[in-house]
Amino acid sequence: MNGLTIAAFGFAGMLGLMAIRMPVGLAMLVAGSAGYAYLGGVPVFLNYLKSTPYYLFSNYTISVIPLFIMMGAFAERSGLATDLFRTASNFVGHRRGGLAMAVIGACTAFGAICGSSVATTATFGRAALPELRRFNYGKGLSTGTIAVGGTLGILIPPSVILVVYAITTEQNIAKLFQAALIPGVLAALSYIAVIALVVRRDPGAGPAHPPVGWVERRSSLLRIWPAILVAVIVVGGIYGGIFTPTEGAAVGAVSMFAIGLLRGTLPWREVRASLRQTAETSAMIFLILLGAEVFNAFLALSQLPAETAMLLADAALPPYLILALILVCYIVLGAVMDELAMILLTLPVFFPIISALDFGMPPDDVAIWFGILVLMVVGIGLTAPPIGLNVFLISAIARDVPIAETYRGVMPFLAADLLRLVMVALFPVLALALVHAFA
Repeated sequence: MNGLTIAAFGFAGMLGLMAIRMPVGLAMLVAGSAGYAYLGGVPVFLNYLKSTPYYLFSNYTISVIPLFIMMGAFAERSGLATDLFRTASNFVGHRRGGLAMAVIGACTAFGAICGSSVATTATFGRAALPELRRFNYGKGLSTGTIAVGGTLGILIPPSVILVVYAITTEQNIAKLFQAALIPGVLAALSYIAVIALVVRRDPGAGPAHPPVGWVERRSSLLRIWPAILVAVIVVGGIYGGIFTPTEGAAVGAVSMFAIGLLRGTLPWREVRASLRQTAETSAMIFLILLGAEVFNAFLALSQLPAETAMLLADAALPPYLILALILVCYIVLGAVMDELAMILLTLPVFFPIISALDFGMPPDDVAIWFGILVLMVVGIGLTAPPIGLNVFLISAIARDVPIAETYRGVMPFLAADLLRLVMVALFPVLALALVHAFA
């Protein structure tokens, strides 16, 4: 059998292992190891394996992942998400659909601290859903808003997905964070606009609650300003080149820990839970990184990336058509695969193709712009049928809401996501403006 046939069997085997509920990282590691050993021989594979994990995990840059996860864990365990939601609802909850808009605003602020979509969705599922129910918000609007609001955890920098993309493609993490800010803010504003349109069409889906006085509003602001200040310092420091992303993550983690202690909302049991959560999540991500590294080495031996690039080059398709096909492929894969595994598996195939195309921009700009597009389609995959990890997560929390109703709730938001994706694809300046401004 030739290399391409072996690669096809490798993909089938990996998906089969995932189907029987083997962890994603382990499935990639097993399938990649078998394929590498078959194509290169067992001695060559063992020689490769004895050094690859060390060089992969001794990379200084990769330490940014557990540090950002720890920062988000301290913020979640100290009750910051609840405070953010209450503050936002105090200011806009008296408007029709205001509580749902408050969810989006709070998710945006929390995303600047957390960097994880799953953590953001789970946190606001517990913090906001009871309030939305108490004021008789529509079930589909409530769960759908939390599901899409969770995607802001990766769209608003800092983002774990962007860190992985930067490491995989050897790009500058700070520049990717700069590029993600405008599209992330556009996402939040478009979600708020969608909520306004939904409640305009169906006023009963988002009733207003009585206005809150200014004394209570100021009090709620006083509870969240230290955490917001930390987010501004971390992201602003990275943007301004004051410290590296790894240093910024360390500053953020230590600062959130200190704020939790000073506020009295982070007892020792929550500190231990935060550290355990950080260790478990980091271990899962590192296993996926190792599995993807081995599987991608197997694909390189099979010549699949090179053959795919040559096939597209021979087809002489317009660059934007190739980009569109790749983004559609990402949306389809994102609906059925873990987003981190999907990125790590596809980038070795797709990134060289994109890098070789002429979009009328310098190669570094193309790499950053493509990273933001990938980030956006990952967000779409988190809520798109038939899987949508965020939808399943919020459905597990809101067990009385049929999952079909949640999918109907996210559909208007998905339409806004697709429109925003097209805008950033056609107008790269939306992703590159801040990169050039801070150059």
